[in-house]
This record gives sequence, C-alpha cells and structure tokens, in this order.
Amino acid sequence: MAKPDTEAKPDPGTGAKTPRERYRAQVREEIKDRAWEQIATAGASALSLNAIAKQMGMSGPALYRYFAGRDELITELVRDAYRSLADALRAAAADGADLARLAHALRDWALADPHRYFLVYGTPVPGYHAPADTTAIADEIVALLLDACTALLPAGAATPLGAHLQEHRTWAEGHPAPPAALQLAMNLWTRLHGALSLELAGHFTGMGFDPARYFEAELDGLPASGR
Repeated sequence: MAKPDTEAKPDPGTGAKTPRERYRAQVREEIKDRAWEQIATAGASALSLNAIAKQMGMSGPALYRYFAGRDELITELVRDAYRSLADALRAAAADGADLARLAHALRDWALADPHRYFLVYGTPVPGYHAPADTTAIADEIVALLLDACTALLPAGAATPLGAHLQEHRTWAEGHPAPPAALQLAMNLWTRLHGALSLELAGHFTGMGFDPARYFEAELDGLPASGR
C-alpha cells in the first residue's frame, strides 16, 4: 500500500512555496552570500564551490545539488547584480528620464557594493560566458539610458560617429534612438564607467581631490547633456 503524501504542497491559488522549496531557496541565498564574500576577498576568478561547501559544513556533492557548477553560480550573481542596477535606474527614472538622476543612481549603486559592480563591468571571469537571458537584463539598463538621451536629443544632424553608431546598433537592441542620442548615450556610458572604475579601484586615493566632484564634472562636460 502506498504511503500517504504528507508533504505540504503549495496552494495553486496563491503560489505559496512548500517548506522544502523555502529551505532550498534559503540555502541558495546563503551560498550566494558566501560567494560574494569570496569574490570580495580573492575575486570572481577564484570562486570555489568546494570552499563554500566547507564553510557551510556541507560536502561538495551536497552543494552541487543547489548549483550545478561555478558558472551557474556566477550567472545567478550576475543576474542579481544586473537586476539590482536595473531596479535602481528604473526608480531614478520614475519621474521622467533624466541623465543626471540616472548617472547618480549608477554611482550610488556602484559605491554601495564595488565587488558587485566589478563582477558585471570589470575584467571578464576567465572561461565564463554569460547566457543570453543575462544579456537581456543588461539591455534593460541600456534602454533606460537611451530613453533619457532620446528625450534630450530627439533629432538633429548626425556626426560621423553618430552615423556609424546608427549603422552598428546591435548594442541598442532595436531602440529607436536617433544617431545624436546614440552618440550621447555612448559618450555618457564610457565616461561614467571610466570614472567609476578608477574611483572604485582606488586609483584616486591620495590624489587630493573629491571623486564626487570629478564625477559631476563629467556630466557637465557632456555636450547637450541638459546640465
């Protein structure tokens, strides 16, 4: 005679998780927390599932029931980082697309957790290739930037670089931004990430100036930035 199924099941009307599902989610979150600690200490390239298992008092095979391997764990971290940034930028743009608010939201997000920033915008992890759905989240971030730039520069004559970007706009993922907005977005993105990468890596330390004021000046220096 079959044993009765005594395990609690989710209510199909509410989508509530079973105790087993909640436990699994909790363990996965702890694994990710341990992974961030490793990344902060030695970088993403040194990430080790076996080391995480040891810290958590688990065997290696037991941990692999939660993440199939290093790449799956890195993908989850990358997704979380991109989603966090996309949410921060979307909140900044809630009252309308504004380049200054987006830029400061980006800097605030990066300063809050530099290791998270460097995972997605720093040196690629050797041997790791992000899946397509991860790139889709990153495209949301680019779309928010292009929205703000298009609102600022809806039309205008294309410069040689603007015309080039118009012809090679895979990075814009079908966004209708005109050439001038594409160029402004590229100028802003590269300048801000250049300043942020140097600041977060400590290259401004000891130079005697305020990185926040330098960041602000980068916004002021953008042509037609609305500043």
